[in-house]
Amino acid sequence: MLCAVAMHERVPLRQVMFKGLGQQVYVNAVLLSLSPLIVIAMTHSVLYVPLFAFPLGALYTSALLLVKRDHQANHDELTGLANRKLLTVRARREIDHAHQRGTRVGLLLLDLDRFKEVNDTLGHPTGDRLLQTLARRLVHSVRPSDLVARLGGDEFAILLPQVRDAATAREVALRLKGALAEPVRLDGMDFDLQVSTGIALYPDDAPDFELLMQRADVAMYVAKADRTGVECYDPGKDRNSTARLSMYSELRRGLAEGALEMHYQPKVDLADDRPVGLEALARWRHPVRGLLTPDEFMPVVEHSNLFRAFTGQVLDITLARTALWRTQGQHLPVAVNLGVRELLDPDLPETVASALREHGVPPHQLVLEISERTLIEDPGAATAAVGRLRTLGVGLALDDFGTGHFTLAQLAGLPLDEVKIHESFTSRLVDGTANGRTVVRGAIALVGALGMRAVAEGVQTRELAEAARDTGCDHAQGHFFARPMIARDVVTWVAAHDTGTPV
Repeated sequence: MLCAVAMHERVPLRQVMFKGLGQQVYVNAVLLSLSPLIVIAMTHSVLYVPLFAFPLGALYTSALLLVKRDHQANHDELTGLANRKLLTVRARREIDHAHQRGTRVGLLLLDLDRFKEVNDTLGHPTGDRLLQTLARRLVHSVRPSDLVARLGGDEFAILLPQVRDAATAREVALRLKGALAEPVRLDGMDFDLQVSTGIALYPDDAPDFELLMQRADVAMYVAKADRTGVECYDPGKDRNSTARLSMYSELRRGLAEGALEMHYQPKVDLADDRPVGLEALARWRHPVRGLLTPDEFMPVVEHSNLFRAFTGQVLDITLARTALWRTQGQHLPVAVNLGVRELLDPDLPETVASALREHGVPPHQLVLEISERTLIEDPGAATAAVGRLRTLGVGLALDDFGTGHFTLAQLAGLPLDEVKIHESFTSRLVDGTANGRTVVRGAIALVGALGMRAVAEGVQTRELAEAARDTGCDHAQGHFFARPMIARDVVTWVAAHDTGTPV
């Protein structure tokens, strides 16, 4: 019986034998204590023996429930694999043993590439079945003494209690990669998923489990960023990226745990200071560093595989709030910023359309802001992407105009509703030279001639607000009017400054 359990769970026989030893002794002692009672009952009448079936059944059921609860507490419900709790306990024990023996322990972190597309396209039930299939492949591709765990989502871990060196761990990772690369057929469709794996060893890379996990996570990020598939931890590979790699793993967990927040900055009509829109600005609630602005974490998003998850959460949070505001009678359009990779993502139009449908927000109430830098990096692809977004019926705006080398000729060929002029450009209206003011006025006039609205960004003073209005800007945004605010303050602010918001 114990051999069968050990083979099923793929663990050493001695581990099964000694697991719950106290509980086994207790149960056996209870059974043995009942033996004299059964013998005495039989001496009077055999008919008394069946009466012992009830307490024995209750004892068996109680023991079964305890075993089930123990299993649920230490295993993932979907795949049946070990969970993070069991991985942590087992890894610490193996590290202690390795310290005594002078051996190594390996940890592999695996993350499926493009798995979110499966959930978004075919739904979570199909994604769950795919994870179950991949979990079985992982279990049958490692040694019985190795531990396979699911950490959450599409992230898995493999604990190697005994590994000779990094080369051996790499061989295991490549074998797993090959096993997972085989197409999975579900509902008549073949799924071809790739995996990125990071490897870290005790004591070579880390002295304890927590740091070992972090180093494996860093290596996995390198594997994703460089698209190599498998990477061992190497602190010298990129000496300047340690903090960024650490932030990647923290941000990924932050997105999974709902640490992303949206603040909203109003945009006003310069003619009467009436609010005409809002811009949604992402903030990350870091557990140690507090509230972080996009300047501190967006480079990590744009240079990793997190951009799809990030964009999806930004849209979900913003549109959910927009839908709530609609029920409260506020119908201002809300703008969301797009980076280079988000704009060029072929799935972006469907992602946007799906989010609008899910939250019941009309397309005209969402504005997508595209930075000038995005259009400069790949003008042809970016222009085509803007055209695809236009078919959705959403508003489109060019952000940060005046910071790069985007020409007015290129501007004329884009289906934009408004152009947001960067504060470094508009500031010339009040503190620049006469030629500088002339250039700004000319650009604003041409934007208007193209049928687009001109929006002055970064308006900090009344003087600049009046200069932007007199020059021909339609709208403005900046701390002079309002700083970014949390969602619950928006309705109050709009009500205090509105003179009749159009529906």
